[in-house]
Amino acid sequence: MNNVVLIGRLTRDPELRYIPVTGNPVTRFTLAVDKGLSKEKKQEMEARNQPTADFINIVVWGKAAENCANYLAKGRLVAVQGRIQTSSYEKDGIRRYVTEVVANQVEFLEWGDTNRNQGFDDSGLDFGDIEGFHPTDNDDIPF
Repeated sequence: MNNVVLIGRLTRDPELRYIPVTGNPVTRFTLAVDKGLSKEKKQEMEARNQPTADFINIVVWGKAAENCANYLAKGRLVAVQGRIQTSSYEKDGIRRYVTEVVANQVEFLEWGDTNRNQGFDDSGLDFGDIEGFHPTDNDDIPF
């Protein structure tokens, strides 16, 4: 069984290309997938300048490749389902190995401007006109 499911953020904008002979679209991007470390371990690794995420190369083919290139951008959160593929090639007499995920499905988990929601302050919103919504203090919430 070869099945991978990842959720992460794009490290750069996707790159769309077309295969010369067939014209098939292919898009490549890299996902930063958080390692799920404890707060203490994450701080320790950051202090030593070690990565707290894995960087996974993703390949998408066909119409999905065009959609990814058109609608995704650096920093966007996506879910990818696919399979791991390994290959190798020789360059300058040195054998190089590649491991990547070939996506069967890409779910866009975030739309629009990724910076828009960061630091969002909803304290000025007034929900008093909406039936069933009443203002409350955070002290009144039981959790």
